[in-house]
Amino acid sequence: MKNPMPVPRSGSVGVVLLLLVFCLAYVLGLMSSAIFQNIYVHNTLSPLQLSVFWSQSSSPSSPPPLPEAVPCILHPSPPSQMPRTMSMTPSGGRRMEFTDFLAPSSGVMHNMTDEELFWRASMAPSMKSMPKHVIVHKIAFLFLVRGDLPLRPLWDKFFKGHEGLYSIYVHASPSYTGSPPPDSPFYGRMIPSQTTKWGHISLVDAERRLLGNSLLDLSNGHFALLSESCIPLFDFPAVHAYITGSNTNFVDSFDREESRERHSPFFAEHNVSLAQWRKGAQWFVMDRVFALEVVSDETYYGPVFRNGRHQYMDEHYIPTLVNILGLGHRNSNRSVMYSDWWTPRVRHPKSHSGSELTEVLIKEMRRGMDGNCSYNGRAAEFCALFARKFRPDALLPLLDLAPKVMGFG
Repeated sequence: MKNPMPVPRSGSVGVVLLLLVFCLAYVLGLMSSAIFQNIYVHNTLSPLQLSVFWSQSSSPSSPPPLPEAVPCILHPSPPSQMPRTMSMTPSGGRRMEFTDFLAPSSGVMHNMTDEELFWRASMAPSMKSMPKHVIVHKIAFLFLVRGDLPLRPLWDKFFKGHEGLYSIYVHASPSYTGSPPPDSPFYGRMIPSQTTKWGHISLVDAERRLLGNSLLDLSNGHFALLSESCIPLFDFPAVHAYITGSNTNFVDSFDREESRERHSPFFAEHNVSLAQWRKGAQWFVMDRVFALEVVSDETYYGPVFRNGRHQYMDEHYIPTLVNILGLGHRNSNRSVMYSDWWTPRVRHPKSHSGSELTEVLIKEMRRGMDGNCSYNGRAAEFCALFARKFRPDALLPLLDLAPKVMGFG
């Protein structure tokens, strides 16, 4: 009897072939995936998206070398070192932090019109309480200048070491193309500006523009208007304590016979009576409440003061507005800016040269124009924190006097 023919094990052979095909497909898939990732990630995603892509990868190894076609890539920080302000959403975008809503993060330049700026700046929280980590204690120093700041080195020394307690905003002529050095606190602080003219309403436009830009930073609690010819009479801690510790604002506003000369029937016809009319030096120090009233005013500024075509409204608009709005009880009705109006001059205070500067003169300036003022309801020893006008040649003598009498430098 013949033995039966052996039956080939076709099932085993098929399984082996299937495994081989599967392994080959798996290897080819990995290779194509790597090639796709390399091409798509490096050539399609933006540098910022690329850093997010790698930061979300589960692989502990570093990303592969990048091609020369992408020269600027942001390498990610390890998750434990990722700064709080750069936390990511599940979709890969940056998660906004609370501090993003407190101040512009891209500097002071923007393309807003004045109308858009004042609308944005006039927004204010309705709640009286605030989060504990939001402290409104900075002073915004508003410099209304024509071009260069010849006394800037003195101010640089005044601000040095007090970062976080001040902000600087500079309104210069649009034609000015200069810039302070990068290590100066004035660097990059020029705001969008327009041409101004002495005695013209454009000066008030510039003041409101400075206030509007500085109000965008919610940590600015007080605002001081200065010019390129102004100097500080004390060191920064003393100035900061004097301004932030006061329970009143320092807006010069008075009613005297000479202040009524510029009131005309036009103002009376537009609901600004002679009894409401006030005059004062333009160099103010005010808090956010006053500043918000100035930039949000649509009743008196545009329809009345700006369209009246009268001169010297920089000496009348804010003093009169404070009186009309009934804010006089929160105002000291004086300025903290010393100016020498006693020396005979035509329309301008005396300009001080370097040759006349002494320690005695600086101390006399601190007492103010008449040496008689109050602070928080009591007689004050010092009435002025700043002084003007100083010529450019006064810089070197001032730098020499600063550590001796002003307390800095």
